[in-house]
Amino acid sequence: MATTEVVHRNIEMARKGYAAFNEGDIETAMSTISDDIVWHGGLRGPLAGDYKGKAAVLDFFMKFGQLTEGNYKAEIHDVLANDEHTVVIGVARATRGGKTREDKFVDVIHAGADGKAKEFWRSFEDQVGALEFLEG
Repeated sequence: MATTEVVHRNIEMARKGYAAFNEGDIETAMSTISDDIVWHGGLRGPLAGDYKGKAAVLDFFMKFGQLTEGNYKAEIHDVLANDEHTVVIGVARATRGGKTREDKFVDVIHAGADGKAKEFWRSFEDQVGALEFLEG
């Protein structure tokens, strides 16, 4: 499949958002998501639920930052995309309460016509371990 301008835009938007989040540049990270974003926080745990709209996602980010003591980093291994979806494969690292955790993850992002994230899902290799870490 040939790489289209839309695919390239979706890949670059994802890379921009992850880099900004890693650097603590929340304003730039937020610029990569749609005003009507739906962010799926899972079914259980301190971040469970669906977060609808930018304000709700910002609240999610702040809570996530507190839970991970502000030291979360995502190392991106690959970004795959088509015109409608972007898949990010990577490793997340965080320290909480003196314990460091590393998790492989796959994120699925549904991109809007402007390339901004309209819907977001995350899956960890070890869902239970990741949840236990956040529940601390």
